[in-house]
Amino acid sequence: MFAPYLMTAWAGGTIVAVVAGIVGFFVVLRGNAFFAHAVPHGAFAGAAGAVLIGVNPLVGLGVFAVGGAVGIVLLGRRARHDVVTALTLVTMLALGALFLSRSREYSAEVFALLFGQILGVAPDQLLTMGVLGLICVVLVACMMRPLLLASVAPALAASRGVRVIVVDLVFAVVIAAATTVSVPMVGALLMFALLIAPPASAQILARTPGQGMLLSVALTLVTVWASIALAVTTDLPIGFFATAIGAVLYAGARGTAYLRKRGG
Repeated sequence: MFAPYLMTAWAGGTIVAVVAGIVGFFVVLRGNAFFAHAVPHGAFAGAAGAVLIGVNPLVGLGVFAVGGAVGIVLLGRRARHDVVTALTLVTMLALGALFLSRSREYSAEVFALLFGQILGVAPDQLLTMGVLGLICVVLVACMMRPLLLASVAPALAASRGVRVIVVDLVFAVVIAAATTVSVPMVGALLMFALLIAPPASAQILARTPGQGMLLSVALTLVTVWASIALAVTTDLPIGFFATAIGAVLYAGARGTAYLRKRGG
């Protein structure tokens, strides 16, 4: 369970969980679940393009994640946000299919960006993940109050002088950075699950935003750590355990909220 080759998995999983817990709290609060689905999945195309031209896939992933996230925010100001998000996602996926069709071989490294390679993370990748993760946390901390207000009441935030579009753009970059941190390790599919299930459960149970964020991180850590342990001991996919645990957490949170309401 704690063999030397597994230590990078535990360390990387912890970084991913902290970032996903913090960023996911605001994703759920803002109702950005579809947005959080589109960015990591669409960024896959950037990794495929990077492989095609012989560049590190992480670079392509980051470029497409930032470009897609910022593009959705800007275009969504003048059109329906869900439509813009969907069109951006399918456009990036189409580009990914084009890039892969032009490659001479299907790269296992690109495939891992969809489904994760949590036990194959190299120690030198942890530094990059740690730096990007720290940037995400610092950005959220610096704009905590305007981000909370703009997430809950955008019109009120604008009336109080908050530049909502700037907040939206910065948070889009945060999601892109979180994607770049997490996707190489857990994959786009699992990253989406971590951004939604534990934070949504935390918001049901918490009574204040501060409690909600702390509980979101705690539940995401429990999900990732338990998933790694179960995947190692059973040799089953980590994604299955993470999504199953997330579903159980959410069902438990809903049940607890129902009992509170009946008892209160």
